[in-house]
Amino acid sequence: MTSATAITSAPLSVEAVLRAVEGPGAGAVATFVGLVRDHNVGRKVLWLDYEAYEPLAEKALGIIIAEAEARWAGARMAIHHRTGRLEIGEASVVIAVATPHRADAFAACRYAIERIKQIVPIWKHEHFEGGEVWIEGATADAHDEAAREAALKIACA
Repeated sequence: MTSATAITSAPLSVEAVLRAVEGPGAGAVATFVGLVRDHNVGRKVLWLDYEAYEPLAEKALGIIIAEAEARWAGARMAIHHRTGRLEIGEASVVIAVATPHRADAFAACRYAIERIKQIVPIWKHEHFEGGEVWIEGATADAHDEAAREAALKIACA
């Protein structure tokens, strides 16, 4: 089995993330792969740079996994996130969740990406035709119950 969490500048492997959630009891595995798209807010994106405060980012990913495993019985989750320069079409994040039932796998996977956006200190620097801008970034405290409930509401809608 590979690591459940990773912050890395190396290209991401869906297979590695899937191996991290292997095991008995799984009736479903849901995955999410976030890709660098070629457009945003009506402008042509050229590439992205991701920066992270790695020790805290790893800790936050662990918190997300613990929350999901406590909420969805039998869940196993893995999250790998990329840093550095990413070209159009490259994977920036890969999430896999194994659960006994498919509905829980989908909900836990959605929960994970919503929580990543809330609490993981990873910042995106977008380079586009005519300029660049820093966008997104975690702003919620990992222990903020209102933020956690908002992510849960989106995941279970």
